[in-house]
Order: sequence, then C-alpha cells, then structure tokens
Amino acid sequence: MKLDNTDKKLLNIIQAEVSLSREPFAALGLRLDVNGDEIIRRIKRLKEEEIIRQIGPVFNPRRLGYQTTLVAMKAATGLLDEASQIISAHPLVSHCYKRDHDFNFWFTLAMPAKEDLESEVQKLGNRIKADATLNLPAVKVFKIGAYFNLGEGDSRPPLRAFTFPSLRAKRGNLISLPHQDCHRAYAPCNDNKRSYPSASDVSIEHSNSLNADSGLLSIDRAVINELQQDLPLIERPFDSMSAKLSINVGEFLSYCQALSQHRIMRRFSASINHNKLGFTANAMACWKVPPDMVDSAGKKMATFPEVSHCYARQTSSLWPYNLFAMIHADSKNANKVIASKISAETKLDKNDLVLLFSTREIKKVRVRYPV
Repeated sequence: MKLDNTDKKLLNIIQAEVSLSREPFAALGLRLDVNGDEIIRRIKRLKEEEIIRQIGPVFNPRRLGYQTTLVAMKAATGLLDEASQIISAHPLVSHCYKRDHDFNFWFTLAMPAKEDLESEVQKLGNRIKADATLNLPAVKVFKIGAYFNLGEGDSRPPLRAFTFPSLRAKRGNLISLPHQDCHRAYAPCNDNKRSYPSASDVSIEHSNSLNADSGLLSIDRAVINELQQDLPLIERPFDSMSAKLSINVGEFLSYCQALSQHRIMRRFSASINHNKLGFTANAMACWKVPPDMVDSAGKKMATFPEVSHCYARQTSSLWPYNLFAMIHADSKNANKVIASKISAETKLDKNDLVLLFSTREIKKVRVRYPV
C-alpha cells in the first residue's frame, strides 16, 4: 500500500498519542487540516491494510496488580503449530514469536500477582511438551516502546523534557522512547486530589513480589475495564463507554487522564505493524554481562534509537544471558552491525552475545487486564 503524506503524518501522531477527548478524530483532523470523518476513513483503510493493529490504552500491568515474565521453550518442530494454538488462545499472552535458536518458542506472560506464575509457566510447558522451559522475569527496565517515524514532517505531540533521537533508515526512521520518559507525552491531569502509589518502573523490579494496585478505587477499575478495547471508529467513541458506567463523558475522560498522569496508563495510542513499514528484521540480542556492568551497559543500550526495549532479566543454568535488547532494522545484516556497535560501545565481549531473529510472529496484541 502506498502511503500519502497525510497517512504518514497521521501514523506519526497516533502511534505516540490519540487524545483522550470527546472527539479524538476531529482533534487529529485539526492537526492535519482535514475533518474527523476523513481521519476515520484513513484509519479504517490503514487497519484493513494491517498497518494499524488497534487503538487503545497501554497499561503498566504491575500498577494493575499483575506480574509479568518472558518465557522461552524448546519445542519440537512438529509440535510448533499446536504450541502456537495453545499460546495464542491464552488471554494473558501478549507477544509470541518463533526464533532461530534451540530455544525456539518465546512469549510474554502476565498473571495476577497473587497467583503462582511459575506454576502457570510449567503447566504451559507440559501442554506444549517442551523439552526445556525458561522463566525469565525482568529485574530492571531500561527502555520500553518504539516509535517509527515515517519522515513526512514532524507531527508528533510536544514532549516535555525529552527529545527523540533519530535513525535514518532505508524506508523510514525508528525513534524509541526511553522508559522513564515515555509517559510524558500524554495529557496532564487536573485531578490533584487523588492519591495513587508511586511508580517505580525504572528501578529494580522483581515481578513475583509486586502487587501495586492498592490505590485503585472501584471507579478506576470500572474505567480501566471499559477502556480496554479497540477504540470504535465513530465521531464520539467515549460516549458509549461512559454511558455504560452511568457517568458523563467529561468525568470518564478525567478519570482516564488521571490514570495517564499517574503512569498507570503508559499511553493511549495506536499499535503499528512495523513489518508493514519496512522494519522487517527484528532481533532479540542477549548478552552475558558481569553484575557490576549491567546498569551502565543497559543505560547505554537504551540510548540506541534502533533499540526499542532493553531489560535486565533473571538467568538460569540453561540461559546465562542477563541483558536483553530488541533491535529493529530493515535487514539481518543491519541488526548484526548494530549489535556489534552496541557491544563495542558498552565494552562487552561480542563472544558473550547471542542474536535471536524472529522467524514467525505468532501473536502480538495488547492484553486485556481485568481489574
């Protein structure tokens, strides 16, 4: 599909922010000098072309009382289709990929903090008949989230205290959001009377020990549950949501903005299929890093615009790699060059690096977290 300049500018905006306002598509139209109906028409077409996956909230699962982990399995080739069906059907799996490694089946899993995550991982491993299973929860987050700049003017919303780096690529620019700043792109909240637990995403997080939902009131939970859907492509999409909760739309949007302001909702935006934009080579780079170098190396990796996600993770006897970075490029060779550059600039031994290329996307959705 050929994108015109307005399509590109629209994609630049909505992957960072869709406004939490009564008429969000009209608001987008004002920025692009077209009417709201035209914005809806274009978004429908971009969805049909599978460029836009969905529009909705991205919540911090830990702030909702969930724990998360990355799971890797050794699955027999003949069982991969069945394994894919099992994992695709799991409501709390957001991402699942086949990768070119002995550990060939990778997915992210969330569970309520009060439930036994390790037990669920083992149950899934047994169902898939995996030869080996790894449970690799994050212990520190250095960076999360990617922004793919299509290069037709700068239509992004203004950001406070952060300037995007840029990467010139063959078919566009990849711009990544450092984790501690990605929430700053969104609407300020005027509700200063509420008290939520403080966010601590960037500091050490042991996913099995955190249950940070104590600040959520019943109305917060109702709004969160209602908001977790693909935004209807109609003029006033929030009206029906607020009506279901028997509150007016202004009040509903005020609660949404409070969730954003307090970092419970990371952003409200479109999920973009980066493969459709030319970023077809995606590698998970994993390094064995001495404990005293993890912080400095992770912070340095987070400055690379080609890196969308960077985590320190727990290791196991079968997996000694403790620092992970997702690298996006338009070719495998470009991924390798970037990984080598990262190794050099972080002073890590390139022999302590393994690159796992995605060979099949099995599932990529925004998980719905019932609260």
